[in-house]
Amino acid sequence: MQTRGRWVGGALRATTLMVALLVGCSSDNADSRSQKAQLGDRIFHDATLSLSGRQSCASCHVAAAGHAQDNPLAAQLGGAGLNLQGTRVAPSIRYLATNTAFHFDEEDTPTGGFFWDGRAASLAEQAGGPFLNPVEMAMPSKAAVVSRLEQAGYAAQFRAVFGEDIFSRIDDAFAALTEALQAYQLEDEEFRPFSSKYDAYLRGEVALGAQEARGLALFNDPAKGNCAACHPSERAADGSHPLFTDFSYDNLGVPRNPEIAANADPAFFDLGLCARPDGALAARTDLCGAFKVPSLRNVALRQALFHNGRFKTLQDALSFYVQRDTSPEKFYPRKADGSIDLFDDLPQAFKANVNRTEAPYDRNAGDAPALSDAEIDDVMAFLRTLTDGWRR
Repeated sequence: MQTRGRWVGGALRATTLMVALLVGCSSDNADSRSQKAQLGDRIFHDATLSLSGRQSCASCHVAAAGHAQDNPLAAQLGGAGLNLQGTRVAPSIRYLATNTAFHFDEEDTPTGGFFWDGRAASLAEQAGGPFLNPVEMAMPSKAAVVSRLEQAGYAAQFRAVFGEDIFSRIDDAFAALTEALQAYQLEDEEFRPFSSKYDAYLRGEVALGAQEARGLALFNDPAKGNCAACHPSERAADGSHPLFTDFSYDNLGVPRNPEIAANADPAFFDLGLCARPDGALAARTDLCGAFKVPSLRNVALRQALFHNGRFKTLQDALSFYVQRDTSPEKFYPRKADGSIDLFDDLPQAFKANVNRTEAPYDRNAGDAPALSDAEIDDVMAFLRTLTDGWRR
């Protein structure tokens, strides 16, 4: 069997395999990564750092799925018995290297931050959250995480990088763990491969097919898809390839998802940006219902879309985008009086926050949608060109 090495004279090159086992590398560029990043790789894939002993960072951020979840669940299951449900989809963690801490730009537009609500200021801060979340890895304390870390097979390497006494300093050790995870995500090219067909197209190596080209035009057209308003598709000023997100936030009025157990309580609403745990934006009620604009890279691999996983296919998600206002009966339930309960996953007081001014949301019931079914197919063809790992 050939496993991450090369056959030389009919035998696996032992030195390559030994290095892979020692540093726990998950990609071929381990030699170029710092010791801290190599540790981050080990930690990322270590399920023993969870209370169940069966869940790691990689469980919810699967490389083959673009480092997003690889299933259609509205929220992943965690906790000690892997039977507790969260309330949001596990987002992709690719292409986040240039993201910033949350802030308001010069136009007062909320921008940056990590998680769907931007509450973490860095990849390191984001990485620490799931370990202590009771519905994720569910460890009871930082000390419990550090105790498991001290028993890991790479503990000696951890001490070599962060100090022989690191495990005696609980807060420092936990911070070091998150720094290592951040280093892994910043240094390992698997988190920013730019290896899609669209990247090859931008490099002049391949032409888009006719349908893909039509889809790109519709994606960019401000009167049609208008997707590029939040998901830029052109190179940046420095020539770098687009990330297909501007790291901003939007309120799309996504329908309530009955698959989320918390939604069985009619008084429960996930309000996103204005309801961050620190309460910092509680006064900004105009932001209630707004969630982070995700990158569309690898979107064709996703089996649950939007923050609550309400839609399972690209076609359904795109149909919602363009028919939300023209055919709302397709997406929202009816009230007792027979009227349509628009934006049913928001309290009445915050329904006015939903984006209804920009295309394709600038239409009314009975109007023609911004994209026809055939045009939706074209946009989907283009979005499939954003999947990493394309080969001619």
